[in-house]
Amino acid sequence: MSQWNYKKAGVDIELADKFVKKIAHRAQILIKSEQVVEGIGGFAGVFRIPDHPNQMCIAATCDGVGTKLEIAQKTRKNSTVGIDLVAMCVNDLLCVGAKPLFFMDYLACGKLEIEVLEEVIEGIVEGCKSAHCALLGGETAEMPDMYREGEYDLAGFAIGEVAEKKIINGKLIEPGDIVIGLASSGLHSNGFSLVRKILKENHIDYNQEWEGKTLSSLLLEPTRIYVSLILPLLENCPPKGIAHITGGGILENLPRILPPDCDARIEKAAYPEMPIFSFLQKLGNVPEKEMWRVFNMGIGMVMIFDKTRIDEALEILSTRGEKAYLIGEIIPGNGKVILVDR
Repeated sequence: MSQWNYKKAGVDIELADKFVKKIAHRAQILIKSEQVVEGIGGFAGVFRIPDHPNQMCIAATCDGVGTKLEIAQKTRKNSTVGIDLVAMCVNDLLCVGAKPLFFMDYLACGKLEIEVLEEVIEGIVEGCKSAHCALLGGETAEMPDMYREGEYDLAGFAIGEVAEKKIINGKLIEPGDIVIGLASSGLHSNGFSLVRKILKENHIDYNQEWEGKTLSSLLLEPTRIYVSLILPLLENCPPKGIAHITGGGILENLPRILPPDCDARIEKAAYPEMPIFSFLQKLGNVPEKEMWRVFNMGIGMVMIFDKTRIDEALEILSTRGEKAYLIGEIIPGNGKVILVDR
């Protein structure tokens, strides 16, 4: 049986990290240092509004849905990818403590198919409602020489606001802090290049039934939008750090907010396992560490709190019907994630 990993599927995480570092270095010449509060490399950029009486800042993100779109296009199920698009952007805004204000989209296609595009836009509208932000506009580009008929791509842009004194950047994280995880709805919008290769090699159709549902319905389950859960925390019990678990999984995303002298010790069995991940791991003979490096493994958002505020944070989440999981703690280290069995 072939052993699959993300690089073999065509995605090189290390190369992408090197590219981001090169961008960050070159972009320094364009940054007005007195106004850029959080620059390239974080979950969202933060820009200080000059002379604002309340020291307000603008936070901005952009993202896409990735090759999950291919499954939507092949199965003609396009109603949820718009939600994914909004989620990938607004969840990143939350990571710096920002409240989403508005969203804009860019849709490029080979040939305009009104019914398909209507489904996509309906998903975007639903996502914006869940994120409590306005849909301010967008752009639709028909490019027949760039995309084949039936193909389209999506990009989204979200803007939020945060007072400078309330920006969350992880700098206050210290040993003894507690790590909380919020469940994902499934794969969200990452790792699909690997998913598609695994299913293709095993000759599995997207419409095949598994666990009482079609695989396509499980794979296209939209990314959770965490705005209604996290905004009350930002107001009443702000975390020291927030990480949106996207491409790179917990292993790559949580270190983005850790101080250089701290590690995050994560218990792998601290929350219920989602069957879709074990199914893909077994089917693709994917090493366990690679699974944690590619997929969210059932946790879509991670927050770090002072241990004295854990009960308060859990209560706020509980009153909104959310069961949060205590998945680990911060220990002395050098800025990495350590996975442990319970």
